[in-house]
Amino acid sequence: MTGACAGPLGGQAVPAAEATPIAAVTASPALGGTDLSPAQPVTISVARGTISTLTLTSPTGAEVKGTLSPDRTSWTLAEPLGYGKTYSVTGSATGSDGKAVPIDGSYTTVSPADKITSKISPGDNAVVGVAAPVIIRFGSAPADRSLIEQHVSITTTPKVEGAWAWITHDGDTWPSLDWRPKDYWPAGTTVHVSSDLYGLDLGGGTFGGDTVTSDFTIGRNQVVKADANAHTMVVQQNGVTVATYDASYGSGDVIGDPNRVTRSGTHIVMDKKETTTMSNPAYGYTDVTEHWAVRISDNGEFIHQNQATVADQGVDNVSHGCINLSAQDAQAYFQTAIYGDPVEVSGTSVQLSPADGDIYDWAIPWSEWTTLAGN
Repeated sequence: MTGACAGPLGGQAVPAAEATPIAAVTASPALGGTDLSPAQPVTISVARGTISTLTLTSPTGAEVKGTLSPDRTSWTLAEPLGYGKTYSVTGSATGSDGKAVPIDGSYTTVSPADKITSKISPGDNAVVGVAAPVIIRFGSAPADRSLIEQHVSITTTPKVEGAWAWITHDGDTWPSLDWRPKDYWPAGTTVHVSSDLYGLDLGGGTFGGDTVTSDFTIGRNQVVKADANAHTMVVQQNGVTVATYDASYGSGDVIGDPNRVTRSGTHIVMDKKETTTMSNPAYGYTDVTEHWAVRISDNGEFIHQNQATVADQGVDNVSHGCINLSAQDAQAYFQTAIYGDPVEVSGTSVQLSPADGDIYDWAIPWSEWTTLAGN
């Protein structure tokens, strides 16, 4: 008798086991990661297949930007994340075998104990004098100075030689990071400065809190030569004298009072006001009105009008430390001065120093300046 053969042992056929999908999804950092820096690179990749869909969403459901590679084998985060948030990853990959593999997970970013912010001076669109330093001030103490230095940059057109230095300015609790050229800026230089601290782990639970930039321009070259022995103040533009004024300087070297000595060294114009009041109770005056006042140091030094000393201007030094000019000369100079102009004072017994005011960058010799960062 003939007939169809039965299965093994006379039973029914057993179906073959379904093959495991061959696509393999990997992520760096691994999905499920916690305490991520919000600026940390994130890449999700597929081997033996391609990404069909992939979405990273914030806790509010907003989609986070990412870049899919041309061959669809990897996805890269394309914008910073926020602090202290959990982000969801959803999607799928299709293997070369045609089988789908889910992509599912999350990332949680760190919640810092403190965030350092930064502010750049000069600010956007400023036009400043040829001695203006770049000053990056921080909202709290810069814990990891070396790491901060790696994430600040300056680009100048034309290229200008200069260097960074950590400087504590008058009134500041902690240092700022300053950049100044070796010599005065070339007139017309354009400058781009970036402080890219966001997401940086600066130690002790402190992270960078922002990324800021500034684009500014160096104006015309104007340098003041202020000679206390000659009792004159000479204004030069591009090395050519455009004005010479009779002046009176601090009387300290005459009367033996160092507090009344106009400091020698390179100051910079910091501010100017057509009318202001000046006080020095130790010397018997309070809220005295002065005009055409150009501040050159936070220690109280100004170039300003003083009609009471006109007879001494060009002849003798009688002020409390300021540079006195006549009303006509003070106004004429005032109208030409801009922030960052150098004022080179000479001929006195006391040198400008960190004790004398907010911006003393040019009082530090270049050989020393270049040692104040990168340690």
